[in-house]
Amino acid sequence: MQIPSRTRRELAKDFDLSDHLGYPDRFMGLLGRLWHLDNDPLSGWTTTTNSLRNQIERHVIRFPDDWTTEHFFEQLGAFEAPHSRFGHFLEGLASSAVLPDEPAQRRFVEMANRHLNPAGARLSEHGQADGYPQFQLVEHGRGTERRPRNLIFATLGKPDIRFTSALDNDIEVAERDDKVLVYDHPVGKEGLLWKHLLSWWQETRKIPDQEQAARALYSRMEASLPPNSPGQKNLFWHYHHANRDRLNDVPALLPEIWLHWDPKTLRERGAHAMQNLRMDFLMLLPGNRRVVLEVDGMQHYTRNSGAEPDSAKYAATMAGDRALKFRGYEVFRFGHDELRNRDRAQPLLANFFATLLDRPPRS
Repeated sequence: MQIPSRTRRELAKDFDLSDHLGYPDRFMGLLGRLWHLDNDPLSGWTTTTNSLRNQIERHVIRFPDDWTTEHFFEQLGAFEAPHSRFGHFLEGLASSAVLPDEPAQRRFVEMANRHLNPAGARLSEHGQADGYPQFQLVEHGRGTERRPRNLIFATLGKPDIRFTSALDNDIEVAERDDKVLVYDHPVGKEGLLWKHLLSWWQETRKIPDQEQAARALYSRMEASLPPNSPGQKNLFWHYHHANRDRLNDVPALLPEIWLHWDPKTLRERGAHAMQNLRMDFLMLLPGNRRVVLEVDGMQHYTRNSGAEPDSAKYAATMAGDRALKFRGYEVFRFGHDELRNRDRAQPLLANFFATLLDRPPRS
């Protein structure tokens, strides 16, 4: 996977080498496996005093204030190195073979992922080695190159949409009121965080008090959840409850989000009708990731109010999922029975969101 030079440079500026320098032999061993350290960076000849190894031992190991981490990366050639080599470098820096200290490993991974996530990559935990966590550099979803322009969510009815310019493909949600919420601010490389959504809500609703605005926004979104779906309500409650102390810095969880729109009903459109017009939840994560969460009740695979199985309805739902995935969405489905009981649902949801957001789980 590709890690842009800018991402590498910003990571280097944020990287404190102190933990790694506590294990200098291991650190130098990693560098020696990945970089040519015994060549004179000026002449190209192997020497003792002018070798890159000697300079690193002097200016990084013995006198760590001599070089910044950015300068150190520059001397290594890390900013221009092949993507695969830089990836192995990051994995090595996160490994217990170089850093046999789990809290220090996790500090490095957390720092690195702050910069890698917007580039569509992350260091993800994959098992253990000798009791220490192992981390692997992975793509976290291919995402999409397009940024959303209109987020129509928390709707209490079907939105009334019209083209304001058919030539430019500009749309407008007519008769905006409290039945339809439309977030139309730009979504940046961080994705859409709760603090961005709250700022928009304060601005559009003229609520200066942030705490009051947060309660009102939460209540308004919660009101859009179907009253006959405790599973959706439990998922929504758990996410905000588990992140209550850091809500500003986590992605917003948008309920009842419109992904498609058709002025005709499914019955009127017939065989060519689009499936999954509205989904239960959407999250916009760094790296242009679009994550859809669905809580499947009986209506997804039965007819006649759950009296009869309906394989055609289930097949149409799965076809809609495949279409979304081909467009770069990540779709995760929960069975309603998994989430019906709030207490039993909490461990499942805690582990799911910790894995999705690459964060330690919280109760």
